[in-house]
Amino acid sequence: MTTDYKKPQCLNCPKDKTTSKCTGCLQDFCYNHLTYHRQELSRQLEHIELNRDVVNQKLHKQTNLVSNDKFLKQINQWEQDSIKIIQQTANECRQLLMDYRNQYYDKIEIHLKKFSEQIREIRQENNFDETDLNQFKEKFKQIQRQLQQPPNVSLKHDMTPLIYKISVVRSSGKIVSSKNINKNTKWKQNGLTVVGGNVGDKKLNQLYFPQGIYIDNDDLIYIADYENHRIVEWKSNMNISRTIAGGNGQGNRIDQINSPTDVIVDKSNDCLLICDAGNRRVVRWSRRINIHQETIINDIDCIGLTMDNKGDIYVSDCLKNEVRRWTQGDIDGTIVAGGNGKGDKLNQLSCPTYIFVDENYAVYVSDCNNNRVMKWIKDAKEGIIVAGGQGQGDSLTQLSLPQGVIVDHLGNVYVADSLNHRIMRWLRDSHEGSIVVGGNKEGEKANQFNCSVSLSLDRHGNLYVVDYNNHRVQKFDIDSS
Repeated sequence: MTTDYKKPQCLNCPKDKTTSKCTGCLQDFCYNHLTYHRQELSRQLEHIELNRDVVNQKLHKQTNLVSNDKFLKQINQWEQDSIKIIQQTANECRQLLMDYRNQYYDKIEIHLKKFSEQIREIRQENNFDETDLNQFKEKFKQIQRQLQQPPNVSLKHDMTPLIYKISVVRSSGKIVSSKNINKNTKWKQNGLTVVGGNVGDKKLNQLYFPQGIYIDNDDLIYIADYENHRIVEWKSNMNISRTIAGGNGQGNRIDQINSPTDVIVDKSNDCLLICDAGNRRVVRWSRRINIHQETIINDIDCIGLTMDNKGDIYVSDCLKNEVRRWTQGDIDGTIVAGGNGKGDKLNQLSCPTYIFVDENYAVYVSDCNNNRVMKWIKDAKEGIIVAGGQGQGDSLTQLSLPQGVIVDHLGNVYVADSLNHRIMRWLRDSHEGSIVVGGNKEGEKANQFNCSVSLSLDRHGNLYVVDYNNHRVQKFDIDSS
């Protein structure tokens, strides 16, 4: 009994021909179509090479623009200003030294003139003896000693620095860049309580209606502990915490904050930036011990804040329905989102809360009362809906009072969907979201939230969620299974 051998068929022409297998796609092709296949691969390679050349040209263009770089200009200006200050101070010190020296030698010259006048008078009168001569000798020795001794002047080194050192650092806005994240990333559905879970106390392992969260590259967690009027720093790997700002009761003293809603780290100044909502201000608070805050923005109903990679600060104002950007030295700031009254048009906001700025300076805003997240491209006159915007609800196209928002390096938006008790992910340019964690109704179980108010990703891609009414922060590890 024999079995007929069936030749492999060409992928493009279903005929019995002699074929060859492509080692890449593992498909069979006849001679002619294998040639076409190779030509197509060659065209794709040429396209890749073309894109590479375009990127290479952009790279060289950027390199050639270095001399016009904003920060290089600032460094050069700092150098010139510092040189001027040093030269001015040196000239002032030289002038003072010359004045002191001249005054000193002028006094010696006056004494010498008086001495010469006394000698002239006594010689004219020819009335002197050994006693007079001895007195003259002693006076002359005194004048000689004064002349030989330098003026009573010294140089004092002031402890206050004449100029302040500058350094180049990367700013610390909420830029999510973990390469562990992609559009298919999943997280374990049961969270681990890393902070809090004990209702309403002021102990360091407890929280009372926490709101904003920030995680730096050293895995330090900062939490705006709203009703305890403090910022808590938590070392996640060591289970150690401390109150790093406030914690001295509700108030507006220099050592107090009142109902903080958000916090970020400004590494360039080694400090925290805090939405001190109850005092209607944004404060800068050093991370070093015994150094209190300074107010940097006043009279603002702030909820969320962030910083871009240039060090500019962005703050949402929930009553003016706008987001403003402050560059260094700004007094009033510049509106970058909203500012056209309360409403649901594309150029309006209704109670903006938490915000995010990407590397292209596009501003993402949780437009809370409009149940949507808006993206305002730099210098845009109106925003784009990137999540929600289909009314309040719990379908995959809807949100219910969105709060915290972050954006990953692929442009995917993550939203704390507070009253749906879930975290949603909206892929770039998608029309509906997917549930990342939560969405199991209101509750206090490991897979539930009771008002998910804010969120953050650490450098490993693990997800942290502030569970407002459960007074805790939940950590959800990446599910690698």
